[in-house]
Amino acid sequence: MFPVNPQPKPQPKSLPTPVIMVAIMIVLAAGGFWLLQKYGSGPAQPEPITAEAKAYVKHLKLAEVEMKAHESFAKQQLLEITGKISNAGDRPIKQITINCIFYDPYNREVHRERSVIVKSSAGLLNPGDTREFRMAFDTIPSTWSNAMPQLVIAQILF
Repeated sequence: MFPVNPQPKPQPKSLPTPVIMVAIMIVLAAGGFWLLQKYGSGPAQPEPITAEAKAYVKHLKLAEVEMKAHESFAKQQLLEITGKISNAGDRPIKQITINCIFYDPYNREVHRERSVIVKSSAGLLNPGDTREFRMAFDTIPSTWSNAMPQLVIAQILF
C-alpha cells in the first residue's frame, strides 16, 4: 500500500547568502590584517635632523614648560605638557617637531613619541616670535617614572 498523502522530505536548512558573504569578507579582512602585521613594512622612519637644523637649535628657547596629568572620560591617564618656544635666530620657521622621551625609575627609555609644536598651518615662527605649545599623551606605559620627559628637537623645517 502506498500512502495517500506522502509528506515531502524536509530540506536541510541553509544559511542565507548575505550571511555567507559577510562571513567570507570577515575571514578575508582578518587574513589581510594578519598578513599586513606580519609582513608589512611598518611605519615610515622619520627623517633625521639635518645639519642645518642642528646648527639652528641653539636659537630656539623653551620656556615655562609644565607637565600636568588628567584623567580622561574613559578613566585613562592623559598627560599634557605645555610651554612656550621662542625663535631667537634670524630665520623664519615653518615647523618644529620634538621627540618626547619617557624613562622609568632606572633611567631606561620606556616610551618615545614625536610631537609637532610649531605647525605651518598656524603661520611661520618668525625671528623674535614666541608661541605657546601643547602636547598630549595617552599611551605612556605604567612603568614611566612620572618625571618630565626629555624634550629633544627632532626636526626643523624652514
